[in-house]
Amino acid sequence: MNILAHLYLSKSNKNILIGNFIADAVKGNKYNNYPKEIKAGILLHRAIDHYTDTHPIVKKSKRRLHKRYNHYSGVIIDILYDHFLAKNWKKYSEIPLNVYAKNIYKFLEKNNEILPLRAQNMLPYMTEFNWLVSYATINGIARVLAGMNKRTKGISQMDLAIEDLQIHYLEFEEDFTLFFNDLQEFTNQKTIILLEQ
Repeated sequence: MNILAHLYLSKSNKNILIGNFIADAVKGNKYNNYPKEIKAGILLHRAIDHYTDTHPIVKKSKRRLHKRYNHYSGVIIDILYDHFLAKNWKKYSEIPLNVYAKNIYKFLEKNNEILPLRAQNMLPYMTEFNWLVSYATINGIARVLAGMNKRTKGISQMDLAIEDLQIHYLEFEEDFTLFFNDLQEFTNQKTIILLEQ
């Protein structure tokens, strides 16, 4: 899953949210350097990623993509699924997405000193370009995919995945809806286990 889903799945626990947000920047067992709940958030992020990568519905979504993306197909599906979460946000939260996003940016900014450098560097761009809200539109997702393609120096061809999204839009949305129900259940259980450790 991508940023919005990871933040959303942290629910109301702010320390788990911090851990979930910074997890990609925390390598190996360096999660042990963080307090219990932030550490739980980092481990939750890794568990969500593993669950997502191995889920049959996600594998089905990957097969809908053109073969040209190779091992980048997982990253593309993560981004496309964030689009459907943002687009259908009202189904999952009573807080409007623009309000939720503002609160998240403010909270992360307030806790900036806890964040690893990589996350600190990303946060201003995330806020300025309002990533979380932009995911709700096709144009917003197209910008994300183009940015990711640039980061891979054009090797991934991820910018072309907007075509795949448009061709299989309804199928991807159906995949996301079914998968996200499973993921929420998994995450709720996993969070309880991690906080008990």
